[in-house]
Amino acid sequence: MIAIIKYNAGNIKSVQNALNRLGHDNIITDDPNELMSADKVIFPGVGEASSAMKYLRKKGLDKTIILLKKPVLGICLGLQLMCHYSEEGNTRCLGIFDSEVKLFPPLGKIPHMGWDNFLSIKGNLFHGIDSDDDVYYVHSYFAEISSCTSAICDYILPFSAAMESGNFYATQFHPEKSAGTGEKILQNFLSL
Repeated sequence: MIAIIKYNAGNIKSVQNALNRLGHDNIITDDPNELMSADKVIFPGVGEASSAMKYLRKKGLDKTIILLKKPVLGICLGLQLMCHYSEEGNTRCLGIFDSEVKLFPPLGKIPHMGWDNFLSIKGNLFHGIDSDDDVYYVHSYFAEISSCTSAICDYILPFSAAMESGNFYATQFHPEKSAGTGEKILQNFLSL
């Protein structure tokens, strides 16, 4: 069973629909016990960092997520909340990835929205993926490049397109909206 974390962020249903298309049983939950008993956990979201973290703390999910030993995939806001700090709302986040989340400088169109490829890729999520493959982004904030960075995209400046640390994986892009490339990335995660 795949557990999708419910925390009052958008885009959760599109992740569930992608899992259904791939034939994986799943639940949407904010119950720590269900997250602990799931085979894998997906932490998706579109929203605002400080209100999302407030909900996670209220439900005790902030502590639960960092204790998970199974594969966990953060998507978009999920990746940002797995970093240690976000400028959005001056928010202390989960601290899984040693990176700060910052607002893109006003040197180009914000948000970064649409299809883009990678400067580099490595790691378990990217088996069978080429750096020229396009994925879909919608974000105004980005995670700085760090030792956890597993993929880099360049929009205004280079940023972490994906991150990996132990059993924790995350993408700034939306694999569930990234056609065949995104489906392959989700399958790579689900086969871990």
